[in-house]
Amino acid sequence: MSRPVSKPARPTVAEKIGVWAAGIQSSKLPATTQAAGRRLLLDQVGLCVAARKADFIDALLKTALSDGTTTAIGHSRPLNPYDASLINGSAAHGEDFDDTFEGGPIHSGSAVVPAALALAEHRGLDGHAVVKGIIVGMEISCRGSMVAPIAIHRAGFHPSGVLSALGAAAAGAAMLGLDSNKIANAMGIAGSFASGIIEYLSDGSWTKRFHTGWAAQSGVRAALLAETGFTGPLSVFEGPHGFFQAFAPNKEPNYGELLDDLGTRYVVDGIAFKPLACGTMIHPYIDCMLELQAEGVKSDDIQSVVAHVAEGTVHRLWEPLDNKRRVQNGYVAKFSSPYCMAVGFLDGKVGFAQFDEHRAHAADLIALAEKISYVIDPENPYPNRYTGRITVTLKDGSVIEKARPNFRGGAHLPLSDDDLTQKYRDNCRYGGWDEQRIETVEQAVAMVAAGGAVNFAAARG
Repeated sequence: MSRPVSKPARPTVAEKIGVWAAGIQSSKLPATTQAAGRRLLLDQVGLCVAARKADFIDALLKTALSDGTTTAIGHSRPLNPYDASLINGSAAHGEDFDDTFEGGPIHSGSAVVPAALALAEHRGLDGHAVVKGIIVGMEISCRGSMVAPIAIHRAGFHPSGVLSALGAAAAGAAMLGLDSNKIANAMGIAGSFASGIIEYLSDGSWTKRFHTGWAAQSGVRAALLAETGFTGPLSVFEGPHGFFQAFAPNKEPNYGELLDDLGTRYVVDGIAFKPLACGTMIHPYIDCMLELQAEGVKSDDIQSVVAHVAEGTVHRLWEPLDNKRRVQNGYVAKFSSPYCMAVGFLDGKVGFAQFDEHRAHAADLIALAEKISYVIDPENPYPNRYTGRITVTLKDGSVIEKARPNFRGGAHLPLSDDDLTQKYRDNCRYGGWDEQRIETVEQAVAMVAAGGAVNFAAARG
C-alpha cells in the first residue's frame, strides 16, 4: 500500500539542490573531491575501452542513426551527444566493473561521467565544467540513494538507472551554467525519463547493461531541454506523484540524507572502485574465499560453505538458490553469490574471463557452488557498509571462519591511485589498445581533470 504524501513545501527539494548546484565552482572544491572526479574519469574511460568489442555494445551502436562531434570511447565514428552518452554509459556499466556507493547501493559514475563528457564535447566546455558536472551529479545520485535505502530495489527498479537520470540532469544543467530554477526543472524533466526494472535477474538478459547509458542520455537531453525553457515538476522528488512515490512507495523518504550538509560534506570522496568484475556486495565474500584458498584448502576438502548475509541482498544475489548455483549464462553469474565465491576460489581471481560462457557452465565450478548456501545475519550493516563472513566446514569435520569487515576498494579500504591506474591500463589492454594510445588517452584524462581542454580524439578507434 502506498504511503500518503502531503503537498510539497516551497522551496522544494529540487529547488534547494538547484541553488547549491548553480553556485559550484570546481576550482574551489576540496582537493579530495577534485581527486574523486579525476579517479572517476580515468576508471570510466578504461571500462569503456574494455567493453568496446562486446556484443551488447555492437548492438547499441547499430541503433545510432546520426553522426555528430562526440566521442564514443573506443570507436572511430563520432556520434551525437545522446548516442555517445548511451554507448559510453552502457560500456562503462555493462560488465559490472564500475564504481559503486556504499550506502545505496548505486552505480552513478557510468551515467554521470558519460553525460558530462558528451555535453562538454558537444558544447566545447572545458575540464572545469566536466569536474563540476561530475561532482554535482554524483552527489545528487549517491545522496538520493540513501533517501529510501533498499526500497527502490524492493519495488523492482534499478537505482543506478532511475536515480542517476536525475543526477546526470543536474550535472548537465550545472555544466551549462543554468540558473537554479532551470537546474531544478532539468531534474523535473529527468523524472519522466527515469527507468530500469531488475527483471534481468531472471535470465541474464542485457537490459541492465544499458540502464546507466539510458540515464546518461536522459540527463543530457533533460539539461538541454531545461536550457530552452522546457519545464518539469519542481516537486519531482517529494510530490504526491513524484519520484519516491513512484519508485519507492513503501518506505518513508528521508530527504535529510539528500540535503543535509550538501556542499559542506562530499559523499563522492568515499566512492568505491571495484577490484572485481561482479556485483559489489559479493566482493567481501569472494575475498574470504580467496583467503581460504591461499591457506591451501582445496575444493575437494570442502563439505559446505555458509555465508552470513544481509537480508536486503538475498533477492538479488542468492535466490532462487538453485538458479544462482547453476547460472543460465555468464552475465547473470555476475549477480550470483555462490557462483562468484566459487569461481574466485577456483581461479584465484574474478575478472572478465571468469564470466565467459564456457567457464559459467564448468563442472568444477558448479560442484563447488552447490556446496555454498546462506543464512541471514541481522547484524550485517548493509547497505551502510559491505562486509563478508563465511563458515566453512571441511570433510574432516573441522570448521573455519573467515570475515572481512570492509569491502576492498570501498571508503574504508580504498584502492590507491596506482591501483586505479593499473586497472585503467589493464582494461585498455583487454579492449585491444596499444601502449601508445593508452598513455595518450591517460594524459587527455589528466588534462580534463586539471581543468584543461576536453580532447578525446585519441580515444576514437
